Amino acid sequence: MEQQSGARGTGSHDRAMSAALTENLQQGWADTGTTRPLLPGAAFAAKRRAALSARFPGERIVVPSGGFKVRSNDFDYTFRPHSAFVHLTAEQGTQAVPDSVLVFEPTGSGHEVTLFTRPRSPRDGGPNSAEFYSSRQHGEFWVGRRRTLSETSDAIGVQAAARDDLERALAGHIPTRVVRGEDALVDALVRPAREAEAELLTFLAESRLIKDEWEVEQLRAAVGSTVAGFHDVVGELRHATGLARGERWIEGTFNRRARLDGYGLGFETIAAAGAHACVLHWMHNDGPVRDGDLLLLDAGVEADSFYTGDVTRTLPVGGRYTDVQRRVYDLVFAAQSAGIAALRPGARYGVFHDAAMSVIAEGLDAWGLAPDGGQSLAESGLYRRFTLCGSGHMLGLDCHDCAAARSQTYLDGTLEVGHVLTVEPGLYFQPDDLTIPEELRGIGVRIEDDFLITADGAQWLSSGLPREADEVEAWMASLR
Repeated sequence: MEQQSGARGTGSHDRAMSAALTENLQQGWADTGTTRPLLPGAAFAAKRRAALSARFPGERIVVPSGGFKVRSNDFDYTFRPHSAFVHLTAEQGTQAVPDSVLVFEPTGSGHEVTLFTRPRSPRDGGPNSAEFYSSRQHGEFWVGRRRTLSETSDAIGVQAAARDDLERALAGHIPTRVVRGEDALVDALVRPAREAEAELLTFLAESRLIKDEWEVEQLRAAVGSTVAGFHDVVGELRHATGLARGERWIEGTFNRRARLDGYGLGFETIAAAGAHACVLHWMHNDGPVRDGDLLLLDAGVEADSFYTGDVTRTLPVGGRYTDVQRRVYDLVFAAQSAGIAALRPGARYGVFHDAAMSVIAEGLDAWGLAPDGGQSLAESGLYRRFTLCGSGHMLGLDCHDCAAARSQTYLDGTLEVGHVLTVEPGLYFQPDDLTIPEELRGIGVRIEDDFLITADGAQWLSSGLPREADEVEAWMASLR
């Protein structure tokens, strides 16, 4: 009687290999090894490694890339290495190898840096030589060719060693700081040191606050591709209106650009039509896109270098804003313009948010939205009912970059030349809010752009998209 599959268990649908096939697969392969040019950003990554070494002399520093995350059964999400690892290696999209670990070993004069990684699957008959055809996660037949160790060393600019040697490398009683939670083996081998590890994370985040020339170049490219994605979407709007889940068409249109121009998305695309625009991080994207509604599109392309753009536009689906939509849009536009005008080196980081919120609060008061007999919305702070979140954030390898930085260097710090950030005020009138006129309910508007702080102010990186309402309408008409 045939054994039932449920009784024996099936981790995969693949069939067992015969001894003859196994032997056959070990033979007849050409030597395809080669030298790899140094990655374009490697020289900048070397400077970052030197700064990290100088900050923690005499201590071992361990920065893992992280590994695969399971989506379902034996399918994984696309691998994306930890941002600190990318910053210190300048690794590029499809070349990044899961489970790599950067180790700074202290020496008398600094640190010796080694990248422990998975080498190209061997075909020499050794203990791991079946990997290239048998491993779904790491085999060359399944996921493509990895670099050899020498190729990795050529590309990254540090010595490379096999991950199998990692346990030996982390032995000994040396003070060690780890980026924890990214690699189970590393976490098991190194005793936790919470304060020391928090200090490491803080340093790694704050070292990304000011972007170098390479990073600015990558951000320009990512933002440029993001702008192109918005042009693509406007060209597809009319088609989206004929679909039951038009938001998905909008999402897919932008996501196609992200995969064409870069590694993928910097974050999940927000394609929010109608009242969905009032949900700050609407990502279901399963609703219709109707003429007469607004479409709030918040999206970013992640370049092959993992730097991302982050732009939002709120578009009239039919091509023209209604009177009430324009009234809301114009107030948000005025708030964003005030925030942009406040960007300059030496200013408080929060000054652009304060400037934008002052315009929002005064505008809402002028509309008569303050509670009867109460303080103005500006005085009471209740304007935040309609604009809950902050008006911008640092931008870089993460969409919300440098999140582990200390308050005094980020939120309570000052703007400096080389900072890249967004300015994105918004107004969100919930569809069930009985405190506002019915005509406002279900309208959500956000306008977001990316800026580089320069010596004389701020450079508008996303200037390829119009901001002002008339310009938006004219732009949409030109693409229809």
